[in-house]
Amino acid sequence: MNDKPKVAFLCVHNSCRSQMAEALGKHLASDVFTSYSAGTEMRPRINQDAVRLMKEIYQIDMEATQSVKLLTDLPKQVDVVIKMGCEVVCPFWPAKYQEDWGLEDPTGKSDEEFKAIIAKIDENILRLAQDIKDGKIPF
Repeated sequence: MNDKPKVAFLCVHNSCRSQMAEALGKHLASDVFTSYSAGTEMRPRINQDAVRLMKEIYQIDMEATQSVKLLTDLPKQVDVVIKMGCEVVCPFWPAKYQEDWGLEDPTGKSDEEFKAIIAKIDENILRLAQDIKDGKIPF
């Protein structure tokens, strides 16, 4: 039985920040929690700059392991919801604990700006994993 908490990373389009968070959650914290991502609208594919930079930095091929998903693709119950910072109304999904990371969308920006957002997601994933381990987040 999987007793790890389920963490859902949400954004409107589920094509960039939430996808990178799902990939980094799987890469950095799969021993602590199970990662999902979803959005309220569909894009045809994951942001190609995100795909390229995640491959370059972490050797993660998001296109091979992930796809763009809607909220309805999430498990019915998740323990933790992380909103990426949607600049509009973020998607809602019920959970025992929620955070908004307030991350700016790097779409269409320079690689340096993209990498800064990736680094912030990495940092937040590690902090979230530690908070779960320390019992600071209820689930």
